[in-house]
Amino acid sequence: MTLTREFRETVQDRVQRDPAFREALLVEAVQSLLVGDVEVGKTMLRDYINATGGFEKLGLETRVPPNSLIRMFGLNGNLTANTLLQVIAHLQTRDKVRLEVGSAS
Repeated sequence: MTLTREFRETVQDRVQRDPAFREALLVEAVQSLLVGDVEVGKTMLRDYINATGGFEKLGLETRVPPNSLIRMFGLNGNLTANTLLQVIAHLQTRDKVRLEVGSAS
């Protein structure tokens, strides 16, 4: 499913003005990854990254080349666990969000 430019702009606007929505988007992205829905998780993380400064900024902050990040978070990208966890850890620190993993029995 391809998202329209208007939808992406709406998400970006909401992320920038609503801290609770921003945090929920990051939480949902990570939860999608944890349950194995990698494509959805990557798409949500890509939207989150774009709405919170973009890949250029993230690349500077994490010392991972922005073009590599863009490719890795793309639909056919090969996202390594090392880079994914580095990015998630950085986003938590930068955006003052603390994610925890728990068991849902």
